[in-house]
Amino acid sequence: FGQSLDIHHDDSSGVVYFFIFWPASTDRTMHKNKVLSITPNTQEQVDILKNVSTQYQKTITSDIFSQTGLWQPISPQNIKEQTQVHLYVPGNISETVRNLLQRHDITHEVMLPNADEIIEMQMRNESGDPRSGSTFYYRYHTLEDIYDWINRTTHDYPDKVKAILVGSSNEKRPLYALKLSLNNRPNKKAVWIDCGIHAREWISPAFCLFFVHYSLSFYNLNTEMTHILDNMDFYVLPVMNPDGYKYTWTKDRMWRKNRSPQKGTSCVGVDLNRNFDANWCTTGASPDPCTEIYCGPFPESEPESQAVANFLRSHKESIQIYLSIHSYSQMLIIPYSCTEDEAENHSELYEMVKTAADNIKRYYRNIYTYGAGAQIIYLAPGGSDDWAYNLGIKYSFTFELQDRGRYGFLLPPSHIQGACNEALLAVKTIALKVMEKPQAATSSRQAGPAA
Repeated sequence: FGQSLDIHHDDSSGVVYFFIFWPASTDRTMHKNKVLSITPNTQEQVDILKNVSTQYQKTITSDIFSQTGLWQPISPQNIKEQTQVHLYVPGNISETVRNLLQRHDITHEVMLPNADEIIEMQMRNESGDPRSGSTFYYRYHTLEDIYDWINRTTHDYPDKVKAILVGSSNEKRPLYALKLSLNNRPNKKAVWIDCGIHAREWISPAFCLFFVHYSLSFYNLNTEMTHILDNMDFYVLPVMNPDGYKYTWTKDRMWRKNRSPQKGTSCVGVDLNRNFDANWCTTGASPDPCTEIYCGPFPESEPESQAVANFLRSHKESIQIYLSIHSYSQMLIIPYSCTEDEAENHSELYEMVKTAADNIKRYYRNIYTYGAGAQIIYLAPGGSDDWAYNLGIKYSFTFELQDRGRYGFLLPPSHIQGACNEALLAVKTIALKVMEKPQAATSSRQAGPAA
C-alpha cells in the first residue's frame, strides 16, 4: 500500500496500537481516518499483523507524511494473542485494511472514527469547548507560543523566575530551563523537570507550562506547594526537543525523535531517550537510524541530550529529584529501564510512586501503574532517568501521563486539565516524601489535590 505504520502497546492493559498514515497529498475529504480495534486470537493472526508492520516499514517513501512512526511496543514482536490491537487507518484505504482483516477472520471494530478532527482540535488555539478553549494552560501551543510564554513569564516574575540557556538544538533553537526560586534560603535542594523529549507527546510540554503557572499562582495559597517551594527550587525545561516539536506542528504530527541528519542515510533523527549513557544501545534500542528507537552514533551524540546531561552534571550536588514527563499510558516509572536489575533504593522509590498512584486514584479516580520500567513496560536503555539515577540523583522518575489508549498521543484539549492535575499531585507527593528524608522528625504531610 504506500502508507506507513505506527504501533503502540499499552503494557498496563495489554493493548497494542497500530497507526497507519497516508501522505498529505492524498485527498482526505472523502474519507475520515479511523482507529480500528483489532484482536488477534491465534498465532497466525499475530504473524499477519507483524508482517503488515514489517511491510509498511519497508515501504517508506520520501514523502514526509509516509515516515513510519512507532508507538509502543517499540517492536512488532511484542504483539501477542488475545491482546487488543488499535490500527490507525487512512479513510481511503480503510476498506482494503478491513477486507484483509475479514479475509483472515480477525476480530475488529471502529474505535475512533475521527482522528483528523482531533488533530485539528489540538492545533486550534480557540475551541468551542470552554474547558479547553478559555484558558491558555488548557490548550496546546506552538513552539513560538511557548518561547513567547517563557519571555512573558520571566518578565512578569523577575524575582522568582530566571530563564537559563542550557544549550541549543541541532537546528540551533535555544533550550531554556526556567529556574523557579521563591526565596533566598541558602543551600536549597532542587528538582529538575523536563518535558517534550519525544516530539509527539504534546501533553508533556503542556504540563511543564501548567506546573510553572501553578507554582507561581498558588505559592502562599496551597499549603503543600508553599511548603515545597519554601524548601526547594525547580528547574523546568518545557521543550527538550524543540526541532521535533516544531515538526509535529508543521509537517508530521506523529514525529517522535529529534531532527538531526544521519550520515549515509536519508533517515532523520535520534530518539533522545535512547541517547544517554545508561546501557546505551543494548536490547530495547536500535543502531538503525530509520527506526523510532535509534540510539544515535554514540552516547550524548545529540546536542539536546548533551545539554541536559551537562547541566545535571554541573548541578548534581543540589538536584535531588529528576522528573521526565512523557505520554501516554498513565504510569509512574522508577529505575531501571535499561536493565532488569533493581535500583539500590528500589523499595524507597517504589513506595513513593505507589503513594502517588494511590493519591491520584483517591482524588481523581484514575488508575496509574507504577514500578521499574523494565518490569512494567520493557527494556529501554539509554534513558535520561536511568542516567540521572546513575549520576547520583537517587530520586529519579519518569511519568507517563494520560491516557491509556483511548486517544493516545491525540489527547484532546479538554483532557489537559485533568492530566496536569494528576501529574501535579504525583510531583507534590514525591517532593514531600523526599523532603521528609533529611528531617525524619518532621511530621508527615499528606499531598492533596490542586487548590
